[in-house]
Amino acid sequence: MEAVVLDNLSKTYPGGKRAVQSVSLSLAPGEVFGFLGPNGAGKTSTVKMLNGILKPTEGGCRVFGYDPVKEPEKVHMISGIVTEHARMYDAMSGQDNLIFYAEVFGISGEEGKRRARELLEQMELTEAAERKLSAYSTGMRQRLSLARALLHHPRVLFLDEPTSGLDPESAQNVNRMIRSLAEKEGIAVFLCTHQLRYAQEICTRYGLIEEGRLLAEGTLEELRGKAFTESSVRIRTGQETMRLSIRSEKDIPGIVKQMVESGKDVYAVEEEVPTLEEIYFALTEGGKKQDE
Repeated sequence: MEAVVLDNLSKTYPGGKRAVQSVSLSLAPGEVFGFLGPNGAGKTSTVKMLNGILKPTEGGCRVFGYDPVKEPEKVHMISGIVTEHARMYDAMSGQDNLIFYAEVFGISGEEGKRRARELLEQMELTEAAERKLSAYSTGMRQRLSLARALLHHPRVLFLDEPTSGLDPESAQNVNRMIRSLAEKEGIAVFLCTHQLRYAQEICTRYGLIEEGRLLAEGTLEELRGKAFTESSVRIRTGQETMRLSIRSEKDIPGIVKQMVESGKDVYAVEEEVPTLEEIYFALTEGGKKQDE
């Protein structure tokens, strides 16, 4: 069974603003799917529909077979959600916040305490466990928010800018945990971000969205094929560096062989592979030209 399915999903707000326009895609268990686009592209509206907070105008969506409109409580019991701005109870300690939310999820008292301690340790928050949340930094709050999302062993995680406010080391630790959850526990991760370089480091597949429309979806290699018909290779021979267009990396050995046979000394060969950021801008420019 697919973890997340969007079928012609659309949302138009009162006043006529079309936030999401006929988006269709699916996500399998164990995938880290990057739902990428600038602020206002429709990412948050999509996640709200997937969690039953918003009702689609057209089309629909499912989370492990459950319809969020008809069965929101079932979706919530198998989902973990981390938003960009973690909201919990400032007057309570980090540990008490987790124990409280464990009770909300129906986790027994002792098990809730054990799970809270376990997650605080994983998030490197053990020393701050008894500290009130009002004394937590933005990064600490974000890590506690991820801990809260994992309390009930969810089958799918919806993450909205999960490393917002984290220092580089903490961000790397969170990334490792996300990858581990997907690879070892089969959790499906639906990650929303506008940071394309960050997404390229962690995601296994991508959906690129702009102004509510899905521009393209697929693996990095699939997206490169959709955005570019050619790539390029840089070759250094002595003091000269040349840049040549190629259709695939399979062309490189033949080019190098020809150069060597012609008497040139080849010192370095580097294929220039388009980044996710370059792919995104190529696809958005292509879409604008089509609209014109």
